[in-house]
Amino acid sequence: MRSATIAAAAVLAVLSACGSDGSSDDSAPKGSGDSSASATSLEIVVTPAEDAKTSTYRLTCDPAGGDHPQAQQACDALAKAGASVFDAVPKDRACTTIYGGPQTASVTGTYDGEKVDASFSRADGCEIERWEKLGTTFFNVPLQ
Repeated sequence: MRSATIAAAAVLAVLSACGSDGSSDDSAPKGSGDSSASATSLEIVVTPAEDAKTSTYRLTCDPAGGDHPQAQQACDALAKAGASVFDAVPKDRACTTIYGGPQTASVTGTYDGEKVDASFSRADGCEIERWEKLGTTFFNVPLQ
């Protein structure tokens, strides 16, 4: 009985020590001051038309900043769209063959502490929908 008690105490000690090295704290709510958990820092590269010069913007949120010309509005659009806007359209999803224009963009960095590496276009209905969830303010390119 004594060895079972010692073994149980040892298991509890090991389990309570797991993750307590101070290197990460997943229990802290996002936006609670832990800049690594709530960081939004993105690079947005936009090509407004074929053979057009690309524009690159840095966007940070909470607080809004970077060199994006409408940082607060872009952060608001991003918050409204949510993280799922960065998910690629599933290959088996049926999309309308409506062409929305030659605009393309890539977005890399972190959103709310999660890595982002997404591409956007207006090549079909599904891609147009993703683009419009963020809007022209986020990409800083007017549509013709």
